[in-house]
Amino acid sequence: MTIGLETLDLASIHEQALIFRALPSSPPAVRDLVVRRAGRFFATAILPIEATHRTALEANLHLNRMNQTLGRRTQDLAGSNRQLKKEIARRRVVEENLRQSEQHSILLLEKSRHLQEQMRRLSRGILSAQEEERKRISRELHDVIAQMLTGINVRLTTLKMDAAANTRGLGRKISRTQRLVEKSVDIIHRFARDLRPAVLDDLGLIPALHSFMKSFAREAGIRVSLTAFAGVEELNGARRTVLYRVAQEALNNVARHAHASRVAVSIQKLPHAVRMQIKDNGKAFDVGSVWHSKRIQRLGLIGMRERVETVGGRFTIVSAPGQGTTIEAQIPFNPGPKERPRS
Repeated sequence: MTIGLETLDLASIHEQALIFRALPSSPPAVRDLVVRRAGRFFATAILPIEATHRTALEANLHLNRMNQTLGRRTQDLAGSNRQLKKEIARRRVVEENLRQSEQHSILLLEKSRHLQEQMRRLSRGILSAQEEERKRISRELHDVIAQMLTGINVRLTTLKMDAAANTRGLGRKISRTQRLVEKSVDIIHRFARDLRPAVLDDLGLIPALHSFMKSFAREAGIRVSLTAFAGVEELNGARRTVLYRVAQEALNNVARHAHASRVAVSIQKLPHAVRMQIKDNGKAFDVGSVWHSKRIQRLGLIGMRERVETVGGRFTIVSAPGQGTTIEAQIPFNPGPKERPRS
């Protein structure tokens, strides 16, 4: 064992010794004894080697078992590592989604704040515009109607006094008083027409537009033309009111801002809708800047767009230098999903 011999090496040496050294020169009786002794010697000699081999075999078996266990544990660890990598990747995806969701929520919150600020500005603008309209009506009533009625009362008092004294010139004074009454009635009719034209309910959209445009052309000094198809009267009252208000506001804007000399209003039939266009030859303006402006003047445009959208329609404005401004409103014949009731 010290010099590194194995069991087969030792058996070969033992066999050579018996065959070539001990057995040939010995008598039979001695030969049998030698063989028996040689067997005992060989068994004794190989015991340490066999013992060492058994220990090595057992160690190898234990090592193999340990290697198998280690292999299984390595596979389990590899599987755990794969699961861990998947979990890490999933958590990264979740974290990214949460980060994007947070950014989206921040954007939505900022947009909501911006819309709230816009609503506050619009509310203030609408309240201011309503107050200005009330001031205008109050001023008209006080400065025009009240003064005319006072003048009529004074003239009636004078007529009463003159009638008691003499009747010369009485007819002329009565005619003047009648003209004042007629003028007052006309102004009151104009106020009523601006608030709600009775002809729109009684006769329809086209007669109401003709009546309004006639007075508009006379007061503003702007030529106005109207072309329309009779089928527009088939729209319900809410849609006809929207078209009338859009035309009214658009023409008033032309008179206030456009410096135009003529306006063309057309109402055309589309396959499933009605299209109204108001086109003037006045000066153009930047539509985008007006929409985003904080001035009260844009409330008229917002009001027109809101009216059209409440009945499921679409409102557009096109304005270009040298081409004037075109306002267009498209309203569907049948109620759409976006239509909302409006008082």
